[in-house]
Amino acid sequence: MHALPEELTLLRDLARGFANDVVRPLAPQIEREHRVPRELLAQMAEAGLTAVAVPTEYGGAGLGETGLCVVMEELTQACFATAVTFGAHASIGTMSVLVGGSPEQKQQWLPKMASGEVLGCYALSEANAGSDPAAMTTKAVRVEGGWRIDGEKVWITSGDMADLVTVFAMTDPSAGARGVTAFLVPKGTPGLSVGKREEKMGQRGSSTVVLAFDQCVVPDALRLGAVGEGFKIAMATLDRGRLALGANCLGCAKEAQRLSVDWAKTRVAFGKPIAEHQMIAAMLADSATDIYAMEAMVYRTASMCDAHVPYSRESAMTKLFCSEALDRVVDRAVQIHGGMGYSAEYKIEQLYRDARVTRIYEGTSEIQRLVIARDVLKKGL
Repeated sequence: MHALPEELTLLRDLARGFANDVVRPLAPQIEREHRVPRELLAQMAEAGLTAVAVPTEYGGAGLGETGLCVVMEELTQACFATAVTFGAHASIGTMSVLVGGSPEQKQQWLPKMASGEVLGCYALSEANAGSDPAAMTTKAVRVEGGWRIDGEKVWITSGDMADLVTVFAMTDPSAGARGVTAFLVPKGTPGLSVGKREEKMGQRGSSTVVLAFDQCVVPDALRLGAVGEGFKIAMATLDRGRLALGANCLGCAKEAQRLSVDWAKTRVAFGKPIAEHQMIAAMLADSATDIYAMEAMVYRTASMCDAHVPYSRESAMTKLFCSEALDRVVDRAVQIHGGMGYSAEYKIEQLYRDARVTRIYEGTSEIQRLVIARDVLKKGL
């Protein structure tokens, strides 16, 4: 890995130790049972991992997006589903409050989110409003003392575990994206219910559910940001989330490459280890190059975020490149392992399945290309 400041090196060592000692032994069970134990999140909180990106004034470690990416990379090498569950809280769940919250809301919620007392999640997508959030049909209407929310959100990671939901609803349908407003909905609010859990191709341990809002009333004090600023908050949160996802991809790619190198050194064909065959060596070289580029993009862009430099284009580039590079790396890993790479007895098969969704969630590859192209046409290089 590239050189890190001392405090981030210490964080990496902490996260790596936790991932190897606590998460990795549980990973087969998590995959088998399709469940990340809630107590594992509590252990992460106790280790200080949920506090990494929260500013110190709110009880966090103040290590920013770079620190969060370090943790995500290490956790993903041990178990992608666990890292995604962690990210639903520590990345987009918590960051939506940091990005859009008032000083009072930040003071109320961020210390509890940093300590793991309150777990967050992020509810934007709908059945017919994934890549086009402005098409959402979930509505929020003013009522006495607050807002009544009605609608349904889908593909909500950890929606059944979360204590606090950041939900986006249309408050002015005539205004399109500018008619979206964000709200914080605590668990147990009347009218909020958890629907079916999706059975997925990969990342099976992470919980992905439907959240339904049926005459769910929240006070105006739980409105996140100004009326009509929800889309802006959603996109600013996703800029951060896409960096954390880039770190997920990097971690998964490193795990696949580690397993591939070990396999290539020990698997013998035609009288010598397959690593000594040029075609196998070339695949390892190509994957190493992809991983180097992924790492450079993730940490350079995270440093831009932490320096408060505009980075939306770079975040989209990072998410696009890292998700597509990961697919190349895991595909080569299957090929290097041959038939064993296709067997569920080996982790490579799981990594291949886990990787595929990264080109879809938090903005598809197609949407990333649109974001990048629009920015290039507007600003040039």
